[in-house]
Amino acid sequence: MSGANNKLEVLTMKVILQKDIPNLGEAGDIKEVSNGYARNYLLPRKLVLLASDSSRKAVEHQKKLIKIKKEKRKKQSETLMEALSALEIQIGAQVGEEEKLFGSVTSMDIARRLKELGHEVDRRKIHLDEPIKRLGEYRVPVKLDDGVTANIKVTVFKE
Repeated sequence: MSGANNKLEVLTMKVILQKDIPNLGEAGDIKEVSNGYARNYLLPRKLVLLASDSSRKAVEHQKKLIKIKKEKRKKQSETLMEALSALEIQIGAQVGEEEKLFGSVTSMDIARRLKELGHEVDRRKIHLDEPIKRLGEYRVPVKLDDGVTANIKVTVFKE
């Protein structure tokens, strides 16, 4: 009878997260997860370490390093934010009736223009509610790391 009860029990193990994992926790957290999840997914991808005294000490050291890296990344993001906020991007487009564009200006166009100016920004970080379809000046938010957002001034002019 005890064999039947064992099948109902979910075996778990304590692990220390090596990286931030959505819906589980941040790097350095100690979590209890099912054996199968740990064995089949987390451990092979080196996302976690098994929790032990020696690994806990290593994780404490790693947390300090992660904190230093986050601070460094945040400073870089703030520096990039200042540089991007000072930029004024001009994009030429063909125009039809009532100053409507043929096509539209998208985040990809803005990212390409930023790259030409020497700023490598992923187009997915450029937040446009909808593509720009008219001439004029627009404020476009660019979401950088750690909640830092830059507002770029984009001017669409007639080519």
